[in-house]
Amino acid sequence: MAAAIAGAVVAALLLLYPARASAAAAVGEGRRLHTLFSVECGDYFDWQAVGLLHSLRKARQPGGVTRLVSCAEDQLPSYRGLRIGHTLQVPSFSRHPRTGDWYPAINKPAGIVHWLKHSPEADNVDWVVILDADQIIRGPIIPWELGAEKGKPFAAYYGYLKGCDNILAQLHTAHPEFCDKVGGILAMHIDDLRALAPLWLSKTEEVRQDKSHWSTNITGDIYGMGWISEMYGYSFGAAEVGLRHKINDDIMIYPGYTPRPGIEPLILHYGLPFKVGNWSFSKLEHHEDGIIYDCNRLFPPPPFPREIEMMESDPNIKRGLFLSIECINTLNEGLLLHHASVGCPKPQWSKYLSFLKSRRFSELTKPKYWKGQQVDSIVTMQHVALSKANSEYPKIHTLFSTECSSYFDWQTVGLMHSFRLSGQPGNITRLLSCTDEDLKNYKGHDLAPTHYVPSMSRHPLTGDWYPAINKPAAVLHWLNHVQTDAEFLVILDADMIMRGPITPWEYGAKRGHPVSTPYEYLIGCDNILAKIHTRNPSACDKVGGVIIMHIDDLRRFALLWLHKSEEVRADKAHYATNITGDIYNSGWISEMYGYSFAAAEINLRHIIRRDIMIYPGYVPLPGAKYRVFHYGLRFGVGNWSFDKADWRNADVVNTCWAKFPEPPDPVTIMKQDLDARERDLLSIECGRALNKALYLHHKRRNCPRLDPIRSTSKKADQVSASNKIERVAQMSRSTSRGNNESMDEGSEKTVERTAVTVQPLHRSRRLARSSRMWIIGVWALSIVVFLLVISMFFTEQRRNVSRSRVSRSLKAHV
Repeated sequence: MAAAIAGAVVAALLLLYPARASAAAAVGEGRRLHTLFSVECGDYFDWQAVGLLHSLRKARQPGGVTRLVSCAEDQLPSYRGLRIGHTLQVPSFSRHPRTGDWYPAINKPAGIVHWLKHSPEADNVDWVVILDADQIIRGPIIPWELGAEKGKPFAAYYGYLKGCDNILAQLHTAHPEFCDKVGGILAMHIDDLRALAPLWLSKTEEVRQDKSHWSTNITGDIYGMGWISEMYGYSFGAAEVGLRHKINDDIMIYPGYTPRPGIEPLILHYGLPFKVGNWSFSKLEHHEDGIIYDCNRLFPPPPFPREIEMMESDPNIKRGLFLSIECINTLNEGLLLHHASVGCPKPQWSKYLSFLKSRRFSELTKPKYWKGQQVDSIVTMQHVALSKANSEYPKIHTLFSTECSSYFDWQTVGLMHSFRLSGQPGNITRLLSCTDEDLKNYKGHDLAPTHYVPSMSRHPLTGDWYPAINKPAAVLHWLNHVQTDAEFLVILDADMIMRGPITPWEYGAKRGHPVSTPYEYLIGCDNILAKIHTRNPSACDKVGGVIIMHIDDLRRFALLWLHKSEEVRADKAHYATNITGDIYNSGWISEMYGYSFAAAEINLRHIIRRDIMIYPGYVPLPGAKYRVFHYGLRFGVGNWSFDKADWRNADVVNTCWAKFPEPPDPVTIMKQDLDARERDLLSIECGRALNKALYLHHKRRNCPRLDPIRSTSKKADQVSASNKIERVAQMSRSTSRGNNESMDEGSEKTVERTAVTVQPLHRSRRLARSSRMWIIGVWALSIVVFLLVISMFFTEQRRNVSRSRVSRSLKAHV
């Protein structure tokens, strides 16, 4: 035994010797390394700090690590987290001392300036790595191995920083041509940081005060609230001092996204919600969570690796799912070790805890090492981290069209939420068609990255009211006014929920052959309508909904799409249902025919895929992994139903905590018919996704929380708001007739009948809920009665035994 221990010690020393020797050599070469990250006083940042510090230790990050904690004086007495890691207290800049502006993100550059001025560590460091608190590190981040040089820091790509390409950079830096779209991880020489840090802080203040340029179309900030001013402060400060970055788009990934084949990211940045199967995680849901102070409490465990193996067959998607569960498992492992370090009792055994301590988990999370993957020095004005030369897959961009109305706003909230979770590569743009008058009163600027388009709902020449034409008009406007390096465009409708990535390489899209989904009801492709409106009727494809098209095809096609839509819309003689398939006989699907006829005109032949999109309420194809829900039609499960048209005038986006009626719990779906069961589960998933998106939207908008003291009054207010929204939903169909002049009386009556069913359905759900509560009460009472009977029985038994003993004792004495 002693010999074995001695051997282990010698082996450990042999392993440590080269590491120490290399560390000494690094110091001699001017490679002393230090890692920084910035947080604020509060439970929210404390659990993130525990996760990041644990992952850094696990990843074997060399050098020291300092947590820069920004605390206001009134926060310090009650703050519990001063002993988390090596900490430097930094004065809080959350409330600006001069302007009074509330902007906590400025604490990051302010904290680094303070560290450089007041920490002895800064005088004994050559290289600095700067991270965010909401990250899990998978391997050592060593600047010189990543290609960083003095004057050329290393950083991850933040493509959504539009302000580097427009008036924002021209206003705020003397060298807009040097502006790099970077963030997330920064690795630079200490001399570069000393030159940059004061400008980083001052430029952040400058951009934050420039409220006239906060809009989404200028900054890329989806909230339009100046929230990413600190990121621009960094980019503009770096441009000002002439720093040119080595930019990489592979070192960091958001869980929920899929890494490119062969790429092993070193950083998991869990800044966005993500999910694996029915399990999901969003850091915003734990904003006030004191989880590190509750002994042995962890975040809900994700699926086990073997469940991932059974869940997904695509190896690339499977790798993305493994990264998602690794992120939370590492975070939970850090919490578990932290609880043990502060004296918490040993937790009870569970299958999940056993897994976290297993050799399998240790193998899955052993340190990953960078292999020089795709690091580029960007020297041109157009900063693109993924060029054709080093990218296996083409760049894609997603578009969807909406109008200035509450009806499209809640659809936008749903689509944007699902886009963030889907793992869809590239960026997304909302094409917002508004009249000048509508735009003055519009409140939803911050709901999505937006390109503003003049409204064509009322045709400028004919006066025809046809809002659907805004879709081709907006796509054409975007092509004519926006420079893009995307090779493929994915075009969606607003009333969609994404369930996964939609990519040209998976579905086989190529130049001349777009991919789309079948719209079988477009019977005009088979009759006189196609012969009238295209010279190539044999090429007319019945498609729509989801479109994946090469940018070159779209440039040839977009103008024709608009013209053919106008042409079919003007052909009132052929509106009849038996010619068009339009059940309203009103020319309402003219835009869809405009698409098909324009594609036929230039001989675009579609690859038609039935496994991309499904309408909730339809029976899914066996084995299909649908990527999109298109909730354009009414659907339901049991007594619950949903029809988007019922909510045409309901402002669920700007009414705090407003949502749609909750669908049934999936566990209640016990049908023997497997097709019907799968259909209902998909319908429930769609309804839940919309409500989850609304919940997170209200949370981001800082809607007041329901606290115990005021819960009664708050609940009454919430019920009142919900009732008001339901009344608006019921009225929406009757008012929509004035907005859609071409809808006929028959279609209006159909919709009104649907709207009338909404309130009874909600009432039946409440009755069902009360019935369940009554049943639970009866069961509880039965259990209590049963326990009383048992108790009385055993009491009587004990008395009988006692009497028997007394009797025997008396007999013995006699």
